[in-house]
Amino acid sequence: MTMYSGQCLCGQVKLAARGEPLRIGICHCMDCRKESGSAFTFYAVWPAGQFEHQGDTAEFRGQRFCPRCGARLFSLDDREAEIKLGILSQAPTPLVPSYELWVKRREPWLQAVPGAEQFDENRP
Repeated sequence: MTMYSGQCLCGQVKLAARGEPLRIGICHCMDCRKESGSAFTFYAVWPAGQFEHQGDTAEFRGQRFCPRCGARLFSLDDREAEIKLGILSQAPTPLVPSYELWVKRREPWLQAVPGAEQFDENRP
C-alpha cells in the first residue's frame, strides 16, 4: 500500500496517509489564497481512518497548523482528512489534481490543469 508522509517546516508535526487519496484538487478561492499565502492551495483528501499525525497543532476555522512554525498542514473530521500536499516529503509529488475550484479567481497567467474538471466556485 502506498504511504505518503510529511512534516511541518520545523519538524514538530509529522503526518502520514495510507493508500491513494479519494480526490485531489486545487482551490483558487479567497480563503485558500489567504490561508496559503499563494495563488491557490494544492490538496488531497483521504478517508480519516487512513490518516495519522503526531505533534501539537493549533486550529483556525477547521484548518490545522503548527503553532511553532505556522506551517499549514491539514483539516480533519470524522470522515475525511484534507492534507496540504506541499508538506509532503516527496517533491514533486506524483499526485495530479482531477479538479480545480473557484477558477473564476484563478490568476490569468495560470493555465488550467490539463484534464482536470473546472468549477467556477465549489463542486456541486
